[in-house]
Amino acid sequence: MSLLFGTARRAAPVERRADPPIPPNSSLGTSYSRVDLSRAEASLQKVAIWASVTLLAGTASMLPVDVLSGEGADKRERPKPRWLLDPAGDGNGLEDWTWQLFYSWLLRGNGFGLIGERDPRLGTPTQIVLQHPDEVAAWRDRDGKPRYRIRGQEVPQGQMWHKRVYPVPGQLRGLSPIEHQALTIGVGIAALRFGAQWFEQGAHPTGILSNDKNLDQTQATTAKQRFLAAIQGRREPVVLGSGWKYEAIQIAPEDSQFLETNQFTAAECCRIFGAGLAEVLGYETGGALTYQNIEQRNLQLLIYALDPWLTRLERALTELLPRPQYVKINRAALLRTDLLTRYRAHQLMIRNRFGTPDEARELEDKPPLTDEQVQQLLTLPPTGSASTTDRPEE
Repeated sequence: MSLLFGTARRAAPVERRADPPIPPNSSLGTSYSRVDLSRAEASLQKVAIWASVTLLAGTASMLPVDVLSGEGADKRERPKPRWLLDPAGDGNGLEDWTWQLFYSWLLRGNGFGLIGERDPRLGTPTQIVLQHPDEVAAWRDRDGKPRYRIRGQEVPQGQMWHKRVYPVPGQLRGLSPIEHQALTIGVGIAALRFGAQWFEQGAHPTGILSNDKNLDQTQATTAKQRFLAAIQGRREPVVLGSGWKYEAIQIAPEDSQFLETNQFTAAECCRIFGAGLAEVLGYETGGALTYQNIEQRNLQLLIYALDPWLTRLERALTELLPRPQYVKINRAALLRTDLLTRYRAHQLMIRNRFGTPDEARELEDKPPLTDEQVQQLLTLPPTGSASTTDRPEE
């Protein structure tokens, strides 16, 4: 099926069935922040939002994707269909497609795609070109069926692919996390802008040079120039005449950089996408970092933040496969530990006979042992035994 639907006959006007109203988002009535988040990309000015989106989308797009069938002893790995290697058919691959889908989900709560091709036997989509959510209008007609328009042009029935997150009963579209958390994000961006303006425009003078006499503009300017000439480039004491007084104006660094405000809003922004994401990204540690808790960060990222998103992706891709095949994302690639720990695990696997040396080598991206290598291993003494040359003389 062609991606071009512009030649399709324009559908007759249909009665729209409005979705149930939901409470206004938290950005309304917050004039003090003056941060326009009508486009979700504006939220990426907040580093915590950028870091959260890139961490989740980037990690999901790099994890291996397997196609399986069966469970338990009947589980078998199946060859990936060619379309799964490049769902959009544009040559950018599954990684690029996954990134775009996560980007749409994380910032707008909806992923929209235009179906270009279908499997001739199964009828399932084999080419899905993702669309920018802001360019898609979605509503229900009087029969309750979903209808869509892309850039003002209605899409024929069955040609739109729509996957939402943050679903609400009675709503066709999922909630936008940026729209409904705009107050928190706006405060963080407003604090950054205010801080930048503070330093760029000089929000306060560095000091006050005063005199108990009345000075006109010329005298005041001359006094300031002479004072600056005396202190610039030198670290010598300044001698002031009778009646002159200098008072420095200082501000605490934590106030001038708004560290507490930035830290608080950054952690809150991370929590929008996952309960443990703030700690994973280092916005709240809860104590001193050690090797042990750094080692657990990948596990924490997977359990508390990434796994629900990976499950959504697995279900979305599984719907495109023939039954009983299903997609499974290899989470073990994220949990690879250090070299010594992995080798100890391989040793236990082989010693307890629930794995073979070749399976352990495959986990380390190494080829199976050759017959010559196997023979060499069989002639080696058991681990921990002493060789004849090492035995003490009797």
